Amino acid sequence: MALSIKKLLVSQPKPETGKSPYFDIAERYGVDIDFRPFIKVEPLTAKEFRQQRIAIPDYSAVIFTARTAVDHFFHLCKELRVVVPETMKYFCMTEAIAVYLQKYTVYRKRKIFFGATGKTDDLINLIVKHPKEKYLLPASDIHKDDISEALTEKKIPCKTAIMYRTVCSEFSKDESFDYDMLVFFSPTGVKALKENIPNFEQGDIKIAAFGPATAKEVEAQGLRLDLQAPSKEYPSMTGALRAFLEKEKKNK
Repeated sequence: MALSIKKLLVSQPKPETGKSPYFDIAERYGVDIDFRPFIKVEPLTAKEFRQQRIAIPDYSAVIFTARTAVDHFFHLCKELRVVVPETMKYFCMTEAIAVYLQKYTVYRKRKIFFGATGKTDDLINLIVKHPKEKYLLPASDIHKDDISEALTEKKIPCKTAIMYRTVCSEFSKDESFDYDMLVFFSPTGVKALKENIPNFEQGDIKIAAFGPATAKEVEAQGLRLDLQAPSKEYPSMTGALRAFLEKEKKNK
């Protein structure tokens, strides 16, 4: 029997490689999966950044939690005509971010540091070993304060600098919206749906949400939540989605 879910919309960019679990799901269950980000990132203008009264040269170290933050930090420095000193140190959440930094600066062991596990605690433990630095944390307007709060507890100065913002993507007027299931990864993505389609009626459309904040926003918008990840059983959205489709297949 054919599944009632034939077409899914995943609110993320299309995977760059052909080895994504989403492609495996599409093939195994005979569903079409479209990828379309519901949100986009925009840089702050130099004028907007100046309102925060942050002088980048006053800091001796920068903390990067994502490649997006790297791009916007150096873009803003260029806009502000700030010359980043050669002595600046960089502390990265992952090795991948540290490697990406080579796009903007020469990679040196005593200049670029990264956590081994990609977890916040690991990064904090690394920063604690350099307590004399003055840290700047580039961030989006929507961000967690876990790093700055952890460093404050350890009496290490850290200033969060908003350098980019997360905004809703606009749908084109002629864009068809004939999906049986929508998969969201952020509260902003859920809001983008209602902003673009104010009269959206869920009906039989299934909605999946990744993360408690996203799930909460789905319900806050008066929508029905059909699938939530992560869970103990399914830590990834693809794992949860595969189980959901498998269950529907058996119920047919």
